[in-house]
Amino acid sequence: MLPPSILIVNDDSIFSDGIKALWEAMSEIGSTTVVAPKSEHSGAGHAITISRPLQSEKINLECGLSGYAVNGTPADSVKFAVSVLMDKKPDILVSGINPGSNVGQSILYSGTVSAAREGTFRGVSSIAISLDGDGNIDYSSSKTISKKIVRSVLKNGLPSDTLLNITIPNIPKEQMKGFKITKQGSMYFSDSFEKIENSRGLESYWLTADHNDPDPSGDNDSVAVKEGYISITPLHSEQTNFSFIQELAKWDLR
Repeated sequence: MLPPSILIVNDDSIFSDGIKALWEAMSEIGSTTVVAPKSEHSGAGHAITISRPLQSEKINLECGLSGYAVNGTPADSVKFAVSVLMDKKPDILVSGINPGSNVGQSILYSGTVSAAREGTFRGVSSIAISLDGDGNIDYSSSKTISKKIVRSVLKNGLPSDTLLNITIPNIPKEQMKGFKITKQGSMYFSDSFEKIENSRGLESYWLTADHNDPDPSGDNDSVAVKEGYISITPLHSEQTNFSFIQELAKWDLR
């Protein structure tokens, strides 16, 4: 029996530590193809490139990773991989490992999650994996967890329109409380802009944000991660607010 074909993508670029860790983990499971942006695209969401042609460059890193760098977004990388670089559709797509959680509202901004969503558009079982925290990141536990989840998806499958969004607490594995099935929580950003002036007096602004989460329930993705659980959230792309359809139909729009 042939080993599973695994497409590895991310939004932090092919040179990131997270994709190296994911490649090391997935190489123990199947045949890997790494295709990722050449530069960082954190917060790119599901953007695609239509204003210029896409190109790929073969990259060979000292760690042994060999893959393709695309001059586009995470979603571009998935499109390009499946349509141009791969002979056939992969058995599974894994996006990550992203340094920093993708929970609540951040799911909509995340290039990591959007790459996995693009995989579902193409009929590929897809997983997005993120590691909470932005300081000292230790990928060792997340590599083990990633292998367990990928093997489970290969065994059990996913609905055609559903991806798994995984967020792992950045704590030693022995301190983790296990897996928890969660919902997309209510975490949202309070934006602020930090003003910067250069030597010529020109103003620039850095976007910064505080995280807010009014929902304390345990099945909230961000709460579960804070409590030491590995959050597993099934996501799909249907965004219709069905509960509002009947009310909307009452509006006089003549």
